[in-house]
Amino acid sequence: MNWIVALAGMSGAIAVGAGAFGAHGASGEAAEWLKTGGHYQLIHAIAALVALHLGARGPAWLFLAGGAIFGGTLYLMAFGCPRWLGAVTPIGGVLLIAGWLWLAWSGLRG
Repeated sequence: MNWIVALAGMSGAIAVGAGAFGAHGASGEAAEWLKTGGHYQLIHAIAALVALHLGARGPAWLFLAGGAIFGGTLYLMAFGCPRWLGAVTPIGGVLLIAGWLWLAWSGLRG
């Protein structure tokens, strides 16, 4: 079993669901959180698959973890969880940036 592929598929499905709910079932700030989380999570589910295809497993894991934390905290706040979770959201963003930098470094190393 390839965990990266399985988790990327699940991440993509969650992202589409969150984005759709944000566009059609939520309003105001909650809708924006769902759309933003869905957007970032979906992009990074795809990025994880591309990184895996390039043989860069480390960046793939960072994309999946970062997308889950970034999107997940926004989804939780959209559904009424405490706003202090917004302080956790940037951790996901840092993981996403780290994944991109690791991928760039891998490319430079050949």
